[in-house]
Amino acid sequence: MRLKRIDLPEQVSQSVFQRMSAERTRVAKKFRSEGEEKAKTIRAEADRTRQVLLAEARRDGDKTRGAGDAKATQIYADAFGQDPEFFALYRSLNAYKDAFAKRSDVLLIDPSSEFMRYFKDSKGGR
Repeated sequence: MRLKRIDLPEQVSQSVFQRMSAERTRVAKKFRSEGEEKAKTIRAEADRTRQVLLAEARRDGDKTRGAGDAKATQIYADAFGQDPEFFALYRSLNAYKDAFAKRSDVLLIDPSSEFMRYFKDSKGGR
């Protein structure tokens, strides 16, 4: 004997289909909620790792910057000790550069002022 097809009454077929659909929906919701939970865990870990890496990078950058500033200060101090006049000229040139940073900058200064002393003559204003 071979069964080709079983026809159930329409109400029974509908009820079976609804139960199957409800079960599949429940399983799908379960998988989605588990996936969302894992995604939140992964995102939280990634954010924590990001914060740690950024903090370490800032710390290392600050250390390197501090060491560079210390070295630069030492070099400036050594240079000042060797030739105070050159150091004064160098600082004045930096001040000029900062004062005239933009083309539109205008500065009214008395030519006899200390700020302009290196422009007076080729001997450094003396």
